[in-house]
Amino acid sequence: MTKKITLPITDSDIRNLKAGDSVLLSGSIITGRDAAHKRLFELIQQGKELPVKLKGEIIYYVGPAPAKPGYAVGPAGPTSSYRMDKYAPALLDLGLKGMIGKGARNKAVIDSIVKNGCVYFAAIGGAAALIAKSIKSEELLCYEDLGTEAVRRYTVEDFPCIVAIDCQGNNVYETEPKKYCRE
Repeated sequence: MTKKITLPITDSDIRNLKAGDSVLLSGSIITGRDAAHKRLFELIQQGKELPVKLKGEIIYYVGPAPAKPGYAVGPAGPTSSYRMDKYAPALLDLGLKGMIGKGARNKAVIDSIVKNGCVYFAAIGGAAALIAKSIKSEELLCYEDLGTEAVRRYTVEDFPCIVAIDCQGNNVYETEPKKYCRE
């Protein structure tokens, strides 16, 4: 059964999600990749104010292709999340509630997800065109000079993803492969 969540996500929503759940997100998310994360992290280290509010947000690791007529963005598949691992705990500590990407996360990120009561969603790599259909609008928030890696706000409707790591630390990247191992 697919769970539908209207954003902003609540702590109750997060507590009710379990690793492996299929989810459709509707509402507002922000975007950012490596370069934007690096800039945000440097500002945190310097004790400076961030150009974007993170508290309560979900960030999608994406750098979309140019939009075709009639679409808010072009194909918008997830970026490999491990590239944000060195920055993610600091962002979660500031109130970020969730992340969307692809691939496994390191122990520091998983520990931070549990500590902060957050969630990590996996979007399906290779489904960039399908995902783009769920993005209804976009707005530039900061770092325009980064092009597709700028921080943006997307309004999404039925954005498809899977709970990869829940707030208890349950992790499909650990549990699911075991189901297919021969004893």
